[in-house]
Amino acid sequence: MPTIFVKDKEFRIFITASQIKSAVQKIANQINIDYKRKNPLFLPILNGSFIFAADLLRKIHIPCQVSFVKFASYSGTSTTTDVKKLIGINEEIRARNIIVLEDIIDTGITVDLLLNELKKYDPADVKVACFCHKPEAFLKSFRIDYCGMAIPNEFIVGYGLDYDGYGRNFPDIYKIVK
Repeated sequence: MPTIFVKDKEFRIFITASQIKSAVQKIANQINIDYKRKNPLFLPILNGSFIFAADLLRKIHIPCQVSFVKFASYSGTSTTTDVKKLIGINEEIRARNIIVLEDIIDTGITVDLLLNELKKYDPADVKVACFCHKPEAFLKSFRIDYCGMAIPNEFIVGYGLDYDGYGRNFPDIYKIVK
């Protein structure tokens, strides 16, 4: 199995680019059906979701808009409970259909914070789409409406996911070698 090094850690291939492409297509197909006659606003959470969002949005064939929000909650290889809002929403979202895009949902703290913020603006509805989800680490109760794949609670890099800002550029996803 191919391995890579990111900073001081070794990682082994976990999800191939072709598996990623298939999972993203599955999510896009469902969103295209569910929002056929709607005009959703996609809200990717930066930085991690930028690659997933770009791939997904190229497969969306309905009218839509995109804006970005940025939160930070990781330190090294662990999530923290200290989520900092860095960039907010500029579009009018009252009565809009919102689809939050996240690369990975582990504890769910970041997305939960965003969902609570969005409620204040009275959107028509808010759905959550993520590339991957770690059910074992999930601490919140919100619904994940579109999920590419569920994975074990292991630290991963690649496809937008990083280790201290490094490793986002790999087309495959790698898990840490323990």
